[in-house]
Amino acid sequence: MNAYKLAIWEEMKKFAVIPNSVFLGQQVAAEDFYGTLKDIPLEKRMEMPVAEELQLGMSIGMALQGYLPISIYQRMDFLPRACDQLVNHLDLIKELSCGKFKPKVIIRTTIGVKHPLDTGLQHSKNLIDGFRHLLKNTPVVDVKTSEEVRDAYQLARKIKSSIMIVEYQELY
Repeated sequence: MNAYKLAIWEEMKKFAVIPNSVFLGQQVAAEDFYGTLKDIPLEKRMEMPVAEELQLGMSIGMALQGYLPISIYQRMDFLPRACDQLVNHLDLIKELSCGKFKPKVIIRTTIGVKHPLDTGLQHSKNLIDGFRHLLKNTPVVDVKTSEEVRDAYQLARKIKSSIMIVEYQELY
């Protein structure tokens, strides 16, 4: 396992020991999400169907009930399907509720590879700038080194707001 992937795996183990944490997404329980969830107990993982808006809606609802969802999207290209939940709900709930509700969701996503096997236009788009433009209260952090991985996930544990962390599959 290279340093980048190792850093992600180690950070996921830190989230797994948080009693109210839950990992949800595709390839989360059926597999180990490219080996980055290896050793995370299955009872902490929730496999989701291809239903991006549903997944983020569930993540928000779980956060409002006291859980810490790590909502994993296999590719960043799939997040536009969840934009209503992300842009109009999660990002604004604190303001819309006058501070009464403060759900915290950690959105973990990846940009697909182009080499050695091109995952295609649908799976390799970098939408970071677009999400940074759309999100007012949710930081969007891309991580290109193992140090950046550690810093981003440490920030995710520390801050009280939601955060989106974008990984690069070519670095796995």
